[in-house]
Amino acid sequence: MPPSIPLYFVTPQQVKNDYANYAVWLEMSGFTGQPDSYCLLPSTDAELACVLVGKPSTFNTWTLGALAQSLPAQKYTLADSFSAAEATKLCLGWTLGQYRFTRYKRTDANALPELDFPDNVDQHYITAAAESTYLVRDLINTPALDMHPEALAAEAQKVAERFNATCSITASDALADANYPMIYGVGRANGHDNAQAPRLVDIRWGKPDAPKVTLVGKGVCFDTGGLNMKSSGGMKLMKKDMGGAAQVLGLAQMIMQLNLPVRLRVLIPAVENSISAIATRPSDVLMSRQGITVEIGNTDAEGRLVLADALTEASSEQPDLLIDCATLTGAARVAVGAEIAALFCNDDEMAQALIDCGEQQDDPLWRLPLHEPYRDMLESKIADIHNISNAPYGGAITAALFLQAFTAGQTPWIHIDLMAFNLRSRPGRPEGGDAMGMRALFALVKERFADG
Repeated sequence: MPPSIPLYFVTPQQVKNDYANYAVWLEMSGFTGQPDSYCLLPSTDAELACVLVGKPSTFNTWTLGALAQSLPAQKYTLADSFSAAEATKLCLGWTLGQYRFTRYKRTDANALPELDFPDNVDQHYITAAAESTYLVRDLINTPALDMHPEALAAEAQKVAERFNATCSITASDALADANYPMIYGVGRANGHDNAQAPRLVDIRWGKPDAPKVTLVGKGVCFDTGGLNMKSSGGMKLMKKDMGGAAQVLGLAQMIMQLNLPVRLRVLIPAVENSISAIATRPSDVLMSRQGITVEIGNTDAEGRLVLADALTEASSEQPDLLIDCATLTGAARVAVGAEIAALFCNDDEMAQALIDCGEQQDDPLWRLPLHEPYRDMLESKIADIHNISNAPYGGAITAALFLQAFTAGQTPWIHIDLMAFNLRSRPGRPEGGDAMGMRALFALVKERFADG
């Protein structure tokens, strides 16, 4: 077996001083040692001798993300020494950079380069984080034709079975019987079709006496907007509207795979927001599981409805930590863009801890306020609460305030409003579905309940 080809991180000064013999080759290649660039150096017998990589000011998860796809399909090794934390980040980014979604491709993709991981990496973490991220990406990238509520529930059941967790699924009319009226109300337009009929997935794992961590994920497998129908452009990416469900499944898989000492529960309301003769209408009033009546001002604000019933059930057990993830509002994207997840939290110390975890994991979040005076914007003249604001501003905040009304006030609660989709390819993060904030959330749970 041929030896692995070394990767050397170099600065512009090192390029000038240490590789003077290659000056003409480097000049022709346009390589000067700047970050985010690399150069292949040949040996005297025209083989690949090594790779020079522009040294960044700080090594992070994404430093090797692009090279994982762009280098020739050979085996490489890191020639420099790194701390365990740095090496783990570099190797995780390499692994995430090799993701491809090939489910619908007839031809095999080109071979990928390999990297020999240093002995000091946390291989268990890399495997868990990469497998969970791949799961999230695959679920989001799969079109709704093949990722309808039945399929999403089946994927959740696979995750549960892999880790010997229990998984129950309540479907269709049984949701109304079990008092999940808003999940049923949003999804009932497809109730005649078993695959598209609404469902609630409920996964439980861990020792009964461990701290309770409950995850809730918005699983709208496709969002037409309902009777308040979206434009064709607005519907284009709506297969990603189950991105919150995908993210909590990925997070749950990480927690179980790395065996964190928690009592885990995962609730996923899986629906399609479609149109039929029995679709929910604007001005309808739905009863919620909590007993609060909700006036429907816009059927395209359906995600918060299905989450509300699930959050009510989650809060009934008074978990030590309640987390929901949802592709909830375009307003959050206006506020923080498509590449940062918006964070809402009812606990200042926990919010800061999560932001710190995001910075440490190169998985950023940005906090927006639960500004209580905006709660008045959700007032309804005929029901207890309105599902949309009566003002055109602060939509991400009013949506979060709506959800907060269905949580127990004393329960530590985190709400993540994410894009769940990369609109452009960046190192380690190809265009398409993606987890956003998942590794940060895992780090917080680990810090709170596993690290003492």
